[in-house]
This record gives sequence, structure tokens and C-alpha cells, in this order.
Amino acid sequence: MAVDKDTVLRIARLARVRIGEAEAEALTGELSNILDWVEQLDEVDTEGVAPMTSVVAMAAPMRADAVTEPAQAERVLGNAPESVHDFFVVPKVVDG
Repeated sequence: MAVDKDTVLRIARLARVRIGEAEAEALTGELSNILDWVEQLDEVDTEGVAPMTSVVAMAAPMRADAVTEPAQAERVLGNAPESVHDFFVVPKVVDG
């Protein structure tokens, strides 16, 4: 799949990454190569292959789901710069 300079600039804008014209030209080729490689993965026959999260078979360690120290909200929120009604207050990060 070929990526043009306008697409690279649009991706950069969406990712809020500032790149110059020269960088956009260089990234055009790099992104095209990456997408070509990803397209090659479509050719691999994965029929009957179970999804996995790791190449090594392992079980995640489990612990009992039990309350160990109840009513710690006040102590935990003591580290927060700002809190309201037992919740952390954080700055808005999504525009819209």
C-alpha cells in the first residue's frame, strides 16, 4: 500500500506530532514499507490457530479477590493534588 505525503501529514496532525516537509517525505517511504509488510501477513494461513497473548505458554498468577484494607480512600487521596468526593481530579485530555 502506497502512502502519500498528504496522508503522512494527516496522520502526524491526528497524532499531534509536528513534522517538517523533509521528514514527511522520508516517512512516506517508511510507512509504505511497513504497510507492505503488514499486508504480507494477510497471506499467512492462520486457520485453526488459536489466538494467544504470548509465544510462551504460561498462566497468569492469580490471587484471591478479597478486601484487605478497607476504607483507605482518604489515605490514598492524600497524595493527590486535587480530589472531589473520593475521586482523583485530573485535567481533561480529550477535546470535543
